[in-house]
Amino acid sequence: MGTPEFAAESLRRLIESNFQMLGVVTQPDKPKGRGLELQPSAVKALALANNLPVWQPESISNPNFLELFTELDPDLVVVVAFGQKIPGEILFGPRYGCINVHGSLLPKYRGAAPIQWSIINGDPITGITTMYMDEGWDTGDLIYQSTLAIDPNENFASLYTRLAKLGGELLLKTVRDLATGVAPRIGQEHSRATTAPKLNPEMQKLQWNDSAFRIHNLVRVFAPTPGMETFLNQERLKIIETNLSDLTGDLACDLASYQAGIPGEILAFVKNRGLVVSAGDKPLLVSKVQPVGKKAMSGVEFSNGRRLHTGMRFN
Repeated sequence: MGTPEFAAESLRRLIESNFQMLGVVTQPDKPKGRGLELQPSAVKALALANNLPVWQPESISNPNFLELFTELDPDLVVVVAFGQKIPGEILFGPRYGCINVHGSLLPKYRGAAPIQWSIINGDPITGITTMYMDEGWDTGDLIYQSTLAIDPNENFASLYTRLAKLGGELLLKTVRDLATGVAPRIGQEHSRATTAPKLNPEMQKLQWNDSAFRIHNLVRVFAPTPGMETFLNQERLKIIETNLSDLTGDLACDLASYQAGIPGEILAFVKNRGLVVSAGDKPLLVSKVQPVGKKAMSGVEFSNGRRLHTGMRFN
């Protein structure tokens, strides 16, 4: 049971294994693009390409689907970024129950957006957890965990892809060890739990009076798409890439040398890299910008094309 590309990577690893797959459950097709044509989920597309049966119930708690599930009588259900609450009939019906692949080191970041919150908070380490599912949200006993370092400039798309791959690898080990009876069961330390709720769309609107650290991490979370929204001379823009670190060598730039100005104020231009902009506490470098409706471009290209000068302000 899964829906986005993150889940498709786990499905791909199971298909490549020797386990018998009874079928795939995923969310109904969703309208996408300018024409709002119905598009299958990444999981459905992969399942159909491998001739696996696919079911797309609006609710897996529907009696008709639960009857079908009973007839299928699976030994194990694997749930990865599915998007629906799993009812007790499915959680506890199979011989080995339900297991989940989660994009954090539980009990940290229980919820729908663990990868995003690890970036927002500037964590240096994250990872994957496989767990036995119960009635709670990400509260079940742990099976395995694997850690992954986060680069301080890595964006969501990059981390998402790397974690999806790690999740598929850890899932395969988990299923094999469940089948042979050697998979552990480790209770979570619930007192250490934190949550990772869905991101509020308002968070996508760049607030230049926020700290440079927060702006940088929010830019990472929404990169490369949909991007952090801001305005300059009434033109709507998306900030795709920033940098908090001092630049060395041919790209020498000591960001700490610039006195913080008014939030959003352009303080300087750095050859071959972009523009230094003041945040709420200190400057940061804006290195990639995307005017709405156009392709992303480097901060240098953007500066040259708009004939920017110091003192101008983003808002």
